[in-house]
Amino acid sequence: MSKKILFIYSSVDGHTLKICKHMMAKNKSLATMNIHSLETVTPQDLDSNEIIVIGASIRYGNHRKELYSFINKNVAVLDKKNAYFFSVNAVARKIEKRSPEVNTYIKKFKKSVKWSPKKIQVFPGKIDYPKYNFFDKHMVRLIMYFSGGPTDLSKSYEFTDWKEVDRFADEIIESDI
Repeated sequence: MSKKILFIYSSVDGHTLKICKHMMAKNKSLATMNIHSLETVTPQDLDSNEIIVIGASIRYGNHRKELYSFINKNVAVLDKKNAYFFSVNAVARKIEKRSPEVNTYIKKFKKSVKWSPKKIQVFPGKIDYPKYNFFDKHMVRLIMYFSGGPTDLSKSYEFTDWKEVDRFADEIIESDI
């Protein structure tokens, strides 16, 4: 019998969704997979899948408040499932900030939820200056300036390590239900 995997994403600019779709495509022949945004997932979606993967991005130092509300509202269901979490953030472009044990945003996440996922992963995200509105473009640039990141407003910078994403996808598909 094929495993049933639900991907839930919380994304501001679409990169977390791209990561979810990449993981789905990698293992599409090995499982039945569905994907929903945090806003469209239903209790039936949660109940009808054995594995749940939640991915969320960081903007201005925080995951979206809706993420915490969703997880805390559904913690009983998530705890019964084979559930995983990954965070996407630009700080993780630095290898020493990529581990869940040292990533500031994961530490904050763990303090804000009552859920203990089977595994937590951190992926470097993307800075897409040309896509941002005026405010975001200049705020992100300021943050990048102070953190030693790229500041050329005419370029996009993708930091995601796709081999790392593949390894995480493999762990999920190989997990016991």
